Amino acid sequence: MMTWLGTPGVVCALGAGVEAVGRAAFAGDTTGMRAQAGWVNGRVLTLGACTGALPALPRELPAHHHSRNNQLLLAAATQIEAPLRAAIARYGADRVAVVLGTSTSGVNDNAPAFRDLRQHGAWPATYDYRRQALSSPGSFLADWLGTTGPAYTLSTACTSSARALLSAQRLLRLGLCDAVVCGGADTLCRLTINGFATLEAVDDALCTPFSVHRRGINIGEAGVLFLMERDPADANAVALLGGGASSDAWHMSAPDPTGEGARRAMLAALRSADVEAASIGWLNLHGTGTPHNDAMESHATNAVFPNGVPCASTKALTGHTLGAAGALEAALAWITLSASNAEGRLMPHVWDGHPDPALPALEFSTPAHRYAAGRRRVAMSNSFAFGGNNASLVFGGHP
Repeated sequence: MMTWLGTPGVVCALGAGVEAVGRAAFAGDTTGMRAQAGWVNGRVLTLGACTGALPALPRELPAHHHSRNNQLLLAAATQIEAPLRAAIARYGADRVAVVLGTSTSGVNDNAPAFRDLRQHGAWPATYDYRRQALSSPGSFLADWLGTTGPAYTLSTACTSSARALLSAQRLLRLGLCDAVVCGGADTLCRLTINGFATLEAVDDALCTPFSVHRRGINIGEAGVLFLMERDPADANAVALLGGGASSDAWHMSAPDPTGEGARRAMLAALRSADVEAASIGWLNLHGTGTPHNDAMESHATNAVFPNGVPCASTKALTGHTLGAAGALEAALAWITLSASNAEGRLMPHVWDGHPDPALPALEFSTPAHRYAAGRRRVAMSNSFAFGGNNASLVFGGHP
């Protein structure tokens, strides 16, 4: 059974809406990645922030829903509100599910309360744990939409929203609903940024994935939503052909250096989608810019695609949006596959152009690359996370 993803709502460092995001991504525009102080003491970091105004949450919603994370979701939702409301009217509120991914939820909005507790020995009256609960994104969006179908949030670190798309597909295939609002959101968060800095995994300058000079990640934020259906009303819909996941449990924060877990996820995704590796026209790499991730992903990609595949990491354009990364990079793949990309352009790999000679050579996409003419466009997107949690998704344009 085919499942289809309608036009996504998206807000990230590249901009807001698929037209603006696509235009900037095809151009390799890194101007949304900006140096910011104040997140880590004594350092100025390059971060991918959403700089546009975000919509205010409706006052009638409970106060604990009010967080920047949920504002990012609302910004994405309002871009596609008409098809979301139409699906609810078509199927019924109880037949529409909500499945999201996050890693930060509203914890950054609750940070002042923790400072008050430390200074005064008591929580402020405004503190509400539900604001930072991992369930918050799903319950907020269901409340805003008025849906009564399944609504939940996954948190599997940097694969969260990729796994949300897989879970959404599973709900449809099981017949538990007729449409799923799926995606994810993650917010720039002092706790998270300092955590990665403590791991010495953050690059102060713009990240350079797969370069011999790579030093770490840039963190970003994003909100991304899709409407997934079996029979889409959206003529521009892109198919989620399949997906695969694995857990190699190699280390709490480092991947299996051989890339075995990543390789298994990619092969499982190809089997699920019933396509050969040679059918993939573009691979959106996880490509964080850390020495360990890029090394293992190079080995895994070389093993799965021994004849090469045009590929790119888009994290120099958006930052690593953590729990939202899987959905954001699915949206970027969606843009390349959509009919509006008449020329079949691929998004470029933005880096310093100095490959690591110790790694297998990859075919990084440039502005000159195109999907092969006369063939169905098929793309793969990788997401890998702490704990050896791996996910890979395969998407297809209309035949």
